[in-house]
Amino acid sequence: MPAHNFGKHLHCWREGGRKACRKDPLFKKMEADMHNLVPAIGEVNGDRSNYRYGANKLKIGQYGNCEFQVDFKAKRAYVKNYIKGDIARIYFYMSKTYNIKLSKQEKKMMEAWDKQDPISKWELDKKNIIKGYYARKN
Repeated sequence: MPAHNFGKHLHCWREGGRKACRKDPLFKKMEADMHNLVPAIGEVNGDRSNYRYGANKLKIGQYGNCEFQVDFKAKRAYVKNYIKGDIARIYFYMSKTYNIKLSKQEKKMMEAWDKQDPISKWELDKKNIIKGYYARKN
């Protein structure tokens, strides 16, 4: 979930965006939450910006063989099918953990993605690694 999606709910964000939130403890916690952090190619992540995900079929080629597309005009990002459930579960986690409201359309799409792409062994492993890390940290 882009920082804009969770930051915009905070007073500091309305006062000056990410820069203004640097000292906000809740923002720092959300920004560093390992459940929301995934490896990404810098150019792709930058181009995705804070665009919402789209449900349309993606066109491969914009980033070579990378199965990702950004429609700059529509301000939408399109992802490969086998990652959609991962994204949905991250959005649900962030929404539940930090009381972030998802639009009706976004929630409906994420529910569909969650069903279409069941949780993988990698997601379960990641969840357990993060859980262990936080347990040791506290």
